[in-house]
Amino acid sequence: MQSDIDPRSLIGRKAFDRDGRKIGTVDEVYLDDATGLPEWAAVRTGLFGRDAFVPLRPSDLVGDGLRVPYERALVKDAPDFGVGRHLSAEQEVQLYRHYGIALPPAPSRAPSPRPRPSPPPPSPPPSSPSPERRAGGPAGAGG
Repeated sequence: MQSDIDPRSLIGRKAFDRDGRKIGTVDEVYLDDATGLPEWAAVRTGLFGRDAFVPLRPSDLVGDGLRVPYERALVKDAPDFGVGRHLSAEQEVQLYRHYGIALPPAPSRAPSPRPRPSPPPPSPPPSSPSPERRAGGPAGAGG
């Protein structure tokens, strides 16, 4: 899906499966925490149904609707996390797996602006062991 679309413009659109069958209506749009781009849509699956999360990245805007490249049954069987709350990382992983989508790479961390202090030098090795501690037993013992 195009990344420059206003997420608010998706709310209220009809959502259709890959065969063009109506799934429901987009209730909410969830943004990616790292990029701020629309990542998931919560689709109300019926008058008394629940909201099912669908991934926006492989979906397309077609006319006034959102076309999701999955079967309606798969969407309706998506994990139910409720709406109006933040999706946790674990919930997102469950959704990615449900739809068979490869997990996105973990966000890279920017290098620290200042160097980290070096660890202290290792302590000096202990003095050589006493004769009784050397391999082969006590001093003078034959092998």
